[in-house]
Amino acid sequence: MFPYKINDHITLRLVTENDSEALFSLVTKERQHLRKWLPWVDSTTLSTYSELIPIWIKQYEEKAGLQAAILYDNVIIGMIGLHSIQWQNSQTSIGYWLSERYEGKGIMTKCVEALLHYTFHENGLERVEIRCGQGNVKSNRIPIKLGFTHEGTARHAEFLYDHYHDLEVYSLLHEEWKSLHIKKTPL
Repeated sequence: MFPYKINDHITLRLVTENDSEALFSLVTKERQHLRKWLPWVDSTTLSTYSELIPIWIKQYEEKAGLQAAILYDNVIIGMIGLHSIQWQNSQTSIGYWLSERYEGKGIMTKCVEALLHYTFHENGLERVEIRCGQGNVKSNRIPIKLGFTHEGTARHAEFLYDHYHDLEVYSLLHEEWKSLHIKKTPL
């Protein structure tokens, strides 16, 4: 699947060691925007990516998850990934973030849809979960648009700098994905 061209502008590709500076630069530029919902932003340094990327590459090689860069016209504008694949339970969770400039254009919805195809059709998993910060309207719209079921709210599920916040929990099962996309051409 990787790299995967979504359309003339958007491509998903696995993160490589050459992406450290670009990712750090983007997170630094987007720090105020991203820190509203992501607990790792303030502690991110260039060496963070130098250390994490080899782990992410190994994770993909071991079929334990993946981290992909979202490229718009060959420039990294965000990331999407499978946090970890739990083969014994046939499930995973998807996480994502995007530069504020590219939000509201349907880019992330297309990227999540492509990753769902990879997860269900290429890996045969049974369940995918997405957790979004309560109040993060743009992020919460994505699983809703894609037919996920809202399972509830995980109270105080994540510590965000100086407080706990609640996460909305969504899930999609393989059979639901198939029935929702039966008339679509596979990606």
